[in-house]
Amino acid sequence: MRHGESTYNAERRVQGHCDASRLTEKGRAGARQVGATLKELHFAAIYSSPLQRARETAELIRSTLLDQNGSAAPALYLTDNLKEISLPLWEGLTFQEVEEKYAEGYAAWRERPHELCMEIVTDQGMEPFYPVPTLYDQARRCWQEVLSRHSGETILLVAHSGINRCLINTAIGLGPKSYQSIHQSNCGISVLNFAGQLGDSVQLESVNLTAHLGEPLPKPRNNHTPRFLLVRHGETDWNRQQRFQGQMDIPLNDQGRVQAQQAAAFLANVPIDRAISSPMLRPKETAEVILQHHPNLSLELDGKLREISHGLWEGKLEAEIEQAFPGTLAQWKTAPETVQMPEGENLQQVWQRAIAAWNAMLNSTPPSGGDRPFTTLVVAHDAVNKALLCHLVGLGPQHFWTFKQGNGSVTVIDYPQGITGNPLIHALNITSHLGSVLDRTAAGAL
Repeated sequence: MRHGESTYNAERRVQGHCDASRLTEKGRAGARQVGATLKELHFAAIYSSPLQRARETAELIRSTLLDQNGSAAPALYLTDNLKEISLPLWEGLTFQEVEEKYAEGYAAWRERPHELCMEIVTDQGMEPFYPVPTLYDQARRCWQEVLSRHSGETILLVAHSGINRCLINTAIGLGPKSYQSIHQSNCGISVLNFAGQLGDSVQLESVNLTAHLGEPLPKPRNNHTPRFLLVRHGETDWNRQQRFQGQMDIPLNDQGRVQAQQAAAFLANVPIDRAISSPMLRPKETAEVILQHHPNLSLELDGKLREISHGLWEGKLEAEIEQAFPGTLAQWKTAPETVQMPEGENLQQVWQRAIAAWNAMLNSTPPSGGDRPFTTLVVAHDAVNKALLCHLVGLGPQHFWTFKQGNGSVTVIDYPQGITGNPLIHALNITSHLGSVLDRTAAGAL
């Protein structure tokens, strides 16, 4: 998670390695709210940046966990590997001052962060320094430091916006070019599930959850940011049974209808300007329930958003698939990009049609909704949503299992520089409206 709001955050100043910034009262309250939200979890340890805004956040969370659980709180360790990005020429300046004084560098920071270079004084004289690639190296060292100590355990990392983004990106295989692709709000919570060490498979369960702070969705950077709310349909009986459904038109079950209602309540006060859904029963019903709170909208249907066709796998359980197609299910779980579904699709085909649907939405999206972002609701399926998310951050079908999409979950995608600019995953797989900070939806087949 990221530290609570600091004095420099409130003043819109660059912080970096500077340790003059302290938590505001809002930041301290947010830290306590995080502690209350995480009380259901058992942490083997808490690791924190030693910079005081992060350290104080970690200490407040730890004390809240102790008060809530009434048992020994996890140990707190400070590590320099969780320090914020070093921006020596900018630290202490307001962002407006940086933009005015270092216009070229600031533009690189926003659009080409891997190219941002600062000339700094060293023992060898003036030398070029690349803050973002340096921070990526630090993030890798952090994972190597903590993962080897905590196999099979849950740990909490309390740090900063920049290093958190690098931690997430290095875990899932994104490089410095993608530094600005994922957002981190003050006291936002992200969840990563590691299969082993850095380099082994990682599932990004959620990113930047903020509902515990009274903010269902993180605020956009500006009012002219096109925003997309990507929702997965509610649960079906076949999800619950772990039966492959694909393009079989299975409706929501009772739990799925509850999840649709919960998503609808969660988004009831969020202005929505357009709604698009896969035409299949389960997403269409989910979208229609959400739109009960937005009666002036009509629902558009796009067949390119249909779920992946599993062909002859559809209607079958894993044991039945293994018996009929030996070894292919294991291949699907480890190298999904290599699997051609018998009489169905492969992931490249899903990628092509899902991206075509997304580009059509972008091209028909106005720059803003007036004094707020123009917001489009998109309701689809697990495989389609995964394909879109991978595409938005530059990952291919081999990374299919990287992003989790729970039944009834909400993902927020913004375009801060407009639809021709780079997308920003502002929040991923929000399921807090379904009852937990963790995604506890059915882990069924697609």
